[in-house]
Amino acid sequence: MSKSEAGGFVDARQLRHEDLVRQTLEQTAGPLGVVARPKVIDFNARRKERRRISAWKTVVKVLVILAIAAAITLVAWVLFFSPVFRLDSSQIKVSGENEWVSKSHIVSIADKQAGKSLLLVSSRDAEQEFKDIPGVSKATVEKVYPKGLNVSITSQEPAAMLKTPNNNETAVDGHGRVLNTVENHSTTGIPVIEVDDVKASLHDRSVQQALLVLDFLPHDMRGAITKVTAKTQDSVTTELNGGERVIVWGDASDIKLKKAVVDKIINDPSKIGDKHQVDVSAPLRPIIK
Repeated sequence: MSKSEAGGFVDARQLRHEDLVRQTLEQTAGPLGVVARPKVIDFNARRKERRRISAWKTVVKVLVILAIAAAITLVAWVLFFSPVFRLDSSQIKVSGENEWVSKSHIVSIADKQAGKSLLLVSSRDAEQEFKDIPGVSKATVEKVYPKGLNVSITSQEPAAMLKTPNNNETAVDGHGRVLNTVENHSTTGIPVIEVDDVKASLHDRSVQQALLVLDFLPHDMRGAITKVTAKTQDSVTTELNGGERVIVWGDASDIKLKKAVVDKIINDPSKIGDKHQVDVSAPLRPIIK
């Protein structure tokens, strides 16, 4: 292109033709401001790269899951199967037994849990099993970590002795359960019910009601009972001090109220007078004879 003077005429036909678009694309930088040539994307390579990333993420997830599972397995083994919390029979402590509820019986039941993890020992189930023992009215089981167990029971004296015609006596509790046999043990203060056959009598409604009545009475009154009769389930009768007082209880219903009425009458000379029998089979209408 020829130069012209300032303000002179320029003939466009004389200008050199240039393909600016082609020239710009061939340059790494040009006057149009394009910094670099457009990048050519290889879609197959990108697909492979994404697959590699996805596979690595999957591997990481699997490793994390395996690590968590291994940690859970280890914790479960320590808590439930390792010796760390395993109940040791030598660390089972029992208290509250008496002559009629043997300690050996309690220990034999507790020993069935030995070797288990304390976390697998059900205190509620164990307590119920102990309460099912004749003569046990209450049981408490306490876990002593890491390997111990404390068993505390409340043992009762027999509600009565069932005496057969051949003078054999069997101790039973208020629920008609036969207690542990005790040799040469004094039965003084324990009410006696005369029966023909012990096993049959435990299924007799009159004996069952008599046992419930006797089981509720306090120790001092039970000790004063010299005779118990129950011809029917509604005629349970106790004699105190050789017949000095005769209490007709009826059955065991409302026994708490009946006992309160009896105490009120026999301890008030103005009410009992010279009478010796109190009938509270209908506690709201007691009869004094």
